[in-house]
Amino acid sequence: MALGSNGGAAARNAGLSTFYGVFTPSILTILGVVLFLRTGWVVANVGLMGALAIVLLAHIITVSTALSVSAIATNMQVGAGGAYFMISRSLGLEIGGAIGIPLFLAQTFSVTLYSFGLAESLRLFWPELPMRPVAAATVLVVSLLAGKSAHLALKAQVPIMVAIALALISLFIGAAGRVSESVPLWSGLDSGAVGFWQVFAVFFPAVTGLMAGISLSGDLANPTRSIVRGTLYAVGVGFAVYLTVPFALAAAADPQSLAEDNLIWFKLAAVPVLIFPGLFGAILSSALGSILGAPRTLDALAGDRVVPAMPPKILGLPIGKQLPHLLSTAVALAAVGLGGLNAVAPILTMFFLTTYGVINLVAGIEKISRSPSFRPTISVPWVISLLGAFGCVWVMILINPLAAAVAIVVETAVYLALRRRSLGASWGDLRYGALMSLVRTTLLRLRRLPMDPRNWRPHILVFADDAQRRLELIRFSSWLNQNRGILTVSELLIGDLEELAPAIPEHNQRTNEFLHRHGIVAFAEVEIARDFESGALNICQANGIAGLASNTIMFGWSDQLERLTKMLRIARGAASLGKSTILCRIAKRKWARRQRRIDIWWGGLENNGDMLLLFAYLVSLNREWSGVQLAVKTVASNQMTLDQTQRGLTALIERCRIKAHTKVIERSNGETVRSIIERESYNADAVFLGLKTVKAGEEEAYARRLMELVGDLPTVVLVRAAGPFTGQLL
Repeated sequence: MALGSNGGAAARNAGLSTFYGVFTPSILTILGVVLFLRTGWVVANVGLMGALAIVLLAHIITVSTALSVSAIATNMQVGAGGAYFMISRSLGLEIGGAIGIPLFLAQTFSVTLYSFGLAESLRLFWPELPMRPVAAATVLVVSLLAGKSAHLALKAQVPIMVAIALALISLFIGAAGRVSESVPLWSGLDSGAVGFWQVFAVFFPAVTGLMAGISLSGDLANPTRSIVRGTLYAVGVGFAVYLTVPFALAAAADPQSLAEDNLIWFKLAAVPVLIFPGLFGAILSSALGSILGAPRTLDALAGDRVVPAMPPKILGLPIGKQLPHLLSTAVALAAVGLGGLNAVAPILTMFFLTTYGVINLVAGIEKISRSPSFRPTISVPWVISLLGAFGCVWVMILINPLAAAVAIVVETAVYLALRRRSLGASWGDLRYGALMSLVRTTLLRLRRLPMDPRNWRPHILVFADDAQRRLELIRFSSWLNQNRGILTVSELLIGDLEELAPAIPEHNQRTNEFLHRHGIVAFAEVEIARDFESGALNICQANGIAGLASNTIMFGWSDQLERLTKMLRIARGAASLGKSTILCRIAKRKWARRQRRIDIWWGGLENNGDMLLLFAYLVSLNREWSGVQLAVKTVASNQMTLDQTQRGLTALIERCRIKAHTKVIERSNGETVRSIIERESYNADAVFLGLKTVKAGEEEAYARRLMELVGDLPTVVLVRAAGPFTGQLL
């Protein structure tokens, strides 16, 4: 059998038909031990109508799952691995593995459970029969049969299916001649010791066999067609049987007999001897279906490297192809040694139910996301699929809440372990389509909402000619953003478009990996322009979408007068577009450990103060700046304005609910603002200053003054506020 996503080739070589490959294993797993030994008990406890209600409720989940399987199967080329293949190709390897590994264990342990079930049923006739040896022998028999040939094993199930059919016919004929006068339509035993939902929990495992045929997807001649037809036919036939058997049992026996006698079929059947092969065959065929499915699930997991790949040789023997089957058999035999598997059985049922639930979830999300690639030939309304997913969760809790919790914890642990391995897949999955649909819906809703200063968030577009050389700038931009908005790192390449364009995908991937490696949450973009100034302005206009367009651009400081002058021209153009500008000079000097401080210089004339304070506050929230002290400072020309300014700043800080100190410095005669800033902020860790509006042609002169101002200061953040909410952000 081929591995991974190439399973389809092996499937066509194996060539199993719908009847042998899907219908037979599925229907024989559905018509199992519960049909023979528990259906009468169900009727006895809840009456005929209650039993039919349980059958209908159980099949709502089963039918919805079968329809979801059909939708998924008709939308992809199904390879080896059955349910694991479908889930991993839809939700990714991590979720696929989180479901697939427990599913493999459930399938393997099921072989042991069914083998013990056969031994127990034989004990009804031979009480002294040893349980473990019989169970181990059963495991070996079904394993040898399945290992010799899947075709042979499946053809061996045909006589079993005939035996079950004869047992049913014998029951119906016998029951027809024993019709009692009082049929328990609405109530069962008078004691009422077992409630409706308890009975439902006992019955439900009877209808969970539809995955038996799907597990053989890699062996089918036409997987898509066979999975759909075989699964739906099996579920339909099983539904019909479980609807009719309660009528026969209720009509032919009283509730007390049905409740106390597990072998009531033998007393009611026209030919009792026909019940034996049907009962034993039903149990044996379930074990055979599990031993056929488990190795194929393991093989697919190994093919995708979710579990270690199977070595072609062991001890020099070329048994690589048989290794999944041998491992499955070994696990099943080891489980025989454990003996008390009754405690594990509920958890195994939960693993099967989570598989069904995720299959339903996949089909529902695919339908809701409206992905153009989701074009199944069998269209199932998303309500039906999600109803099936919800039903699986509900039944899990109903049957055994503790087992459900254990199963979910195990699968979550597997998922987290696989996430840490960072598995790579060569295919896309529905997560992208689902998130895209969600983003689209959100953006459309966002577009209709009114904008308000309270809703402003820093969507920063930072220009970095080389992200790896500009790491400190990018990290500081992430502190300014503080995960409150969208951070975009734009690497602007200057040159010819046709010459540089082929390298963009690789360049973009390398930058994204670099950002991820350094824990920076940002989007990387690589753009090409013929010159820096016009290119930056074009990117400013094009960046973002709808309500998530960038509202702030950011440049790293340049000691080159010409380049700094261009940045100031770009800032003026960005202001015309309603976008703020940040120039950031990262200091190279290191400070001794002490109380860290950020100085915010409040001018008031350019309406930059609110944005300066807001950005400084966002930086203070980062753990690397934990405990930093914010100091809002300004300059007063005389004593009279000093007191007034101090009161105004104090009131402002109280209103905006940002913890900061205020300080107003009186300027002495002949002292410049520049010299005051140098004196007061020399020992700060970062200084936030406002940029003024520069008229066209005055950029170079202003650039010279800025270079003089920042010369001996620590890290400096220069902000030019622009946009519809300038001066209103606090």
